[in-house]
Amino acid sequence: MQLNGDRLDISDTFPVCADELVQAGWSKCWSKRENRPYWFNRFTNQSLWEMPVLGQHDVISDPLGLNAAPAEGTGDAGVGNGQRKRRLSEEAAQGGPNSFKRSKLYRSCGRIYWDLDVQTNAVIRERPPANHLPPHPEMELQRAQLTTKLRQHYHELCYQREGIEPPRESFNRWLLERKVLDKGPDPLLPSECDPIISPSMFREVMNDIPIRLSRIKYKEEARKLLFKYAEAAKKMIDSRNATPDSRKVVKWNAEDTMNWLRRDHSASKEDYMDRLDHLRKQCGPHVAAVAKDSVEGICTKIYHISAEYVRRIHQAHQALLKDCNVSDPEAADVQDRLVYCYPIRLALPSPAQPRVELHFENDIACLRYKGEMVKVNRSYFTKLELLYRYSSIDDPRFEKFLSRVWCLIKRYLVMFGAGVNEGTGLQGALPVPVFEALNKQFGVTFECFASPLNSYFKQFCSAFPDTDGFFGSRGPFLNFSPASGSFEANPPFSEELMDAMVTHFEKLLEKSSEPLSFIIFVPEWRDPLTPALHRMETSAFLRHQMSVPAFEHEYRSGSQHICKKEEMYYKAVHGTVIIFLQNAAGFAKWEPTPERIQELLAAYQVSRRQNVSLPLEHYPTSFKIRKSTK
Repeated sequence: MQLNGDRLDISDTFPVCADELVQAGWSKCWSKRENRPYWFNRFTNQSLWEMPVLGQHDVISDPLGLNAAPAEGTGDAGVGNGQRKRRLSEEAAQGGPNSFKRSKLYRSCGRIYWDLDVQTNAVIRERPPANHLPPHPEMELQRAQLTTKLRQHYHELCYQREGIEPPRESFNRWLLERKVLDKGPDPLLPSECDPIISPSMFREVMNDIPIRLSRIKYKEEARKLLFKYAEAAKKMIDSRNATPDSRKVVKWNAEDTMNWLRRDHSASKEDYMDRLDHLRKQCGPHVAAVAKDSVEGICTKIYHISAEYVRRIHQAHQALLKDCNVSDPEAADVQDRLVYCYPIRLALPSPAQPRVELHFENDIACLRYKGEMVKVNRSYFTKLELLYRYSSIDDPRFEKFLSRVWCLIKRYLVMFGAGVNEGTGLQGALPVPVFEALNKQFGVTFECFASPLNSYFKQFCSAFPDTDGFFGSRGPFLNFSPASGSFEANPPFSEELMDAMVTHFEKLLEKSSEPLSFIIFVPEWRDPLTPALHRMETSAFLRHQMSVPAFEHEYRSGSQHICKKEEMYYKAVHGTVIIFLQNAAGFAKWEPTPERIQELLAAYQVSRRQNVSLPLEHYPTSFKIRKSTK
């Protein structure tokens, strides 16, 4: 072992495992302060006195304090001067993909929407590897084909039984809502849910019966919509098994409306909309009663088809693993100790991966498997490479990297559909200035709802532990139980998922005495008021809340990994409520003081100035703030 500056050559001392440790980012260094050697990981910034074990988690053993939580009022979480100097010198010498200069170059050009240098302050109890089947392009291709077929079944059932197109995004929200309850083996499709009938799908289909009500701008549009509703309600009540009283009420109101339309040609748009509202109140309950059984049949049919598809996929996946001689490993030895949160690991080893082709078309990375191509912007491809280097422990030579990227992108494409702009709203993210303010002012280092494609930090929870864990995901948030830390939560806008999220927040806050803070961003839906928003506004852990009005703020597009730069942000068409839920220790450490709140609001203003599509005078400048401190 030879002394080489501050770093020691480990090959002489540990010739067998030296290559593996170096590939995993470990090096042996000399501490001048302590006058003894220590181990440092350049990917995770972890430091250990003892020689690390490959695959070891981020145990809270940090002799040099490199993984410390951010100090009050500092934005570079856990980065001390000594650590920054070491990182700069090592990365500049290596010139690797995580080079500091390269990262800053991208950021200065306005093309970077993440900061992977922020270290986590989220602490969890060590947990065993997950029992999900490892991803494989062949299985992902089969899952994609069957999910597309399931969407087609849903479209046909809505049209054949109710004469309507499926409500926009309703299938996507069905997937989100079902996975809150599902105990089945598939990461995407539901198969073991109770109840079988989805409240989300049932509610959305019923809202479009007898016709879909669109937004109205002009008087003639309102007149046509009123006539179509009256006609559709009368036709439905005549063709279904309705009671005599229901038939009489609907037919009388529909005919009365049509007669009024024939007589009165001087009505205004408001007159037509008032008449439509009256007609819906009179006919709606009777129309819903005759459609109820049919819509429940649609929900039940889609669920049972999904369960059958899950059975097929699972059998095929098991057969593939058996052919590749992948067997169940021995149970992992898990100690009851607190550790910094680490990416979710799979218990089963990954089988050999097939060849995935990669080529670049200008700034687009194209990955192809069996003729199926997925695309991602070059900068996001680099981001995935960095996340993989930080998080994957079983593929130091990147031999499985391309196939895992293909599976990851394909999964999200399939989940949110192939329609124009479909699913982008369900994956929307906060603007970069807002994330920077959250980190600097409130110590936020973790996203509760993100993906490897849209995350800002390198530590986050996401929907799919099997594909996303290799890129830093800690697994689904509802299965993630931190003991301390500061978190941002911007959930997909599914009512059932948001309600389950609030339940999980309150359980965690009640259980932990360590500093724990959640800053939640949800739509301001008050007509009617959603259960999740009502529960948070009346929670014992509510420390502060404020509202940012519609059209005064943006979200980053859910398709940011492939969209054009000018399409990166879109205006929020509804208000957003920002809620701080904190336990006593979290409130003491990250209190939402007026000064910090103003910095957060200023970040929204910065984002708006940088990304508006209309002149600023088109938008109001006031922010409506409601404060409640307990």
